[in-house]
Amino acid sequence: MDKAAAKPLAALALAAFGIGTTEFVIMGLLPEVARDLGVGIPAAGLLVSGYALGVAFGGPLLALLTARLPSRLALFLLLGLFIMGNAACALAPGYGWLMAARVVTAFCHAAFLGVGSVIAAGLVPPGKRARAIALMIGGLTAATVLGVPLGTMLGEAAGWRTTFWAVMVVGVIAFAGLLLWLPKGNEQRRDLRAELRALRALPVWLTLAISVVASTSMFTFSTYITPILTDVSGVDPPHVSGALLACGIGLTLGNFIGARLADWRALPSLAGILAMVALVLIGFSYIGAMPLLATIALVVWGIVAFAVCAILQSEAVGRAGSAPDLAATLNIAAFNLGNAMGAGLGAFALTRGLPMTGIPALAGGVAFLALALTATTIIVTRKQNAFQRCPVGS
Repeated sequence: MDKAAAKPLAALALAAFGIGTTEFVIMGLLPEVARDLGVGIPAAGLLVSGYALGVAFGGPLLALLTARLPSRLALFLLLGLFIMGNAACALAPGYGWLMAARVVTAFCHAAFLGVGSVIAAGLVPPGKRARAIALMIGGLTAATVLGVPLGTMLGEAAGWRTTFWAVMVVGVIAFAGLLLWLPKGNEQRRDLRAELRALRALPVWLTLAISVVASTSMFTFSTYITPILTDVSGVDPPHVSGALLACGIGLTLGNFIGARLADWRALPSLAGILAMVALVLIGFSYIGAMPLLATIALVVWGIVAFAVCAILQSEAVGRAGSAPDLAATLNIAAFNLGNAMGAGLGAFALTRGLPMTGIPALAGGVAFLALALTATTIIVTRKQNAFQRCPVGS
């Protein structure tokens, strides 16, 4: 990676680390939050879904509102909103205030990662753009491996509000780093009409559709990883955290593997990896009762599942032409929409009588649907490329 790009990319990754931590750490703090605010666990759990919906629907709206601003200025405004949102969470006097602060913080999640992806890509030569985006998104995977468990431990030891103060400090450090290291040459002004026109392209929407379906597959399985490991695989509860840590390392590796594949041949690689995701999940249904094999399969799934995410974010930026910021934001929103859909699909299937052993196969079937969409995208792209190469009047 270019030395000149290393520092601003590290600051972007740190900001992504804070964003990922604040999204997911609440899951480990639900009992403390519920007890402190005087609400039940189900009500506290809505703080998770409220955030996800804020990302899915508020992120694109905020991206449109900031579309006329230079990218660099928009990035700082969004990160500033994130910092203030976490301070508001820490100071929340009641449940309603905390919910509002969470939703406002979520608004900047997709928009920041969208604008940040485009800025990260602009810091390096074209052949390394996917890797630059992956380095920034790597902050999100680091949040699942380190940020969430550390934030949970801090919240349990010093109170849940302390965790949000700590995330705010992470945001302030990232803000200072970007202020010092982000080149001002990236400060191009964007055209809202051009961004909206560029979104008319069918491949852009096919990419977003793949993101929704692939994410649905991912969260249909990942939402129920713990009960699958304990009830199906027979992993002892004290050892589940180790299995999840191994999976988190797999996610991190997959992020960078996917980035290299995206810089090489994105769509064929995406098709191959989605096929692997589907096969691993369906295979899990047959080997899931064996703890060691189930853990190995979980790690492999983590690698291939997050390789998909890295390729899709790079594709969203590359295919949007003059609308990379908005497309990248929409892709993050699509991923979070799939998050909610996957959890909902799994819950619906279980309430309809599907045994826990059937969840991996269900997620694998959804992955095959994402593969079909990818094949469609490849066909559409080849036809468009052939049409563009065809001489006029021939």
